[in-house]
Amino acid sequence: MAQVELQNVIKDYGKTRVIHGVDLTIETGEFVVFVGPSGCGKSTLLRMIAGLEEFTSGDLLIGNEVVNDVVPAERGVAMVFQSYALYPHMTVFENMAFGLKQSKTPKAEIDQRVRSAADALQVTEYLERLPKHLSGGQRQRVAIGRAIVRDPRVFLFDEPLSNLDASLRVQTRIEIAKLHNALDATMIYVTHDQVEAMTLADRIVVLNAGRIEQVGSPLTLYNRPANLFVAEFIGSPKMNIVDITKTPTAHTKQLLSKAKKRGACFVGLRPEHLDVSSKDTALLTGQIRHIEQLGEYSLAYVSLDGDIEITAKLPANSKLGIGSDINLKASDEKLLFFGADHMALA
Repeated sequence: MAQVELQNVIKDYGKTRVIHGVDLTIETGEFVVFVGPSGCGKSTLLRMIAGLEEFTSGDLLIGNEVVNDVVPAERGVAMVFQSYALYPHMTVFENMAFGLKQSKTPKAEIDQRVRSAADALQVTEYLERLPKHLSGGQRQRVAIGRAIVRDPRVFLFDEPLSNLDASLRVQTRIEIAKLHNALDATMIYVTHDQVEAMTLADRIVVLNAGRIEQVGSPLTLYNRPANLFVAEFIGSPKMNIVDITKTPTAHTKQLLSKAKKRGACFVGLRPEHLDVSSKDTALLTGQIRHIEQLGEYSLAYVSLDGDIEITAKLPANSKLGIGSDINLKASDEKLLFFGADHMALA
């Protein structure tokens, strides 16, 4: 286990800058998740930590040691890739043992480490199988096991669940969380899936265009996003953002009044915080244009006027249907206000 520190890290590809002066400290034993849209730089940053991408400038410290010029194999990191990257002609045991054999680890120690990791990941019965005889979830667990046996200072995960179906993603996500608890290891995990980020992370790093927008615990980012970008990115379904300067007052009379008192240009309302109300107490009024039935609840897409649409999470037994007029309210403590610069207002 080791602390990881990025100091004013910059990465250029020719004249194009993709990482803009990132400063970040990941504490020993912490599980940190990088999230952001495609092209935001999260995988590039992870590959720089792994030593697979060079720094344009700035420093990377692992365990208080600057490792910019240290080759990947000597950094004390182990990386789990999206594509599994298993040798097809080797058994599960041989795949997991390969790195240890290369480093001349004694045979008895290799056997002990591999079987211990296989037991933790529930792949012991597959040790003599070839990868082609395993499911996607089993292959990914083998790839994780190959990282575990190296006993690295830092684990790096690059979207390891994106190739799995929905049920396997949930199962493997739980296994990774259990693994972190068992090993108490420093882990850095990249994903575009904010549900993975919310459920796994001690802290989330939200990236946008090569810059950090906010760092914090999952609940901090959910409840107190620093700006509109984070507000819309964290949460599923995503937060409604009402532009007070463009929304017709006839549909947002009370909401407009609250926003003006705060000096806000935008108001954020999460779909799960909206409740059906009477017209007299409504913050928003509109008409339901579409409904998605999702079993335990429904998502109603409500048109306030013309192109302005918000989403409301309704009980599964709601009698409202497409074409119904709807009045919606939210408690004051659930409203988030943002200024013209898109930053959250205190």
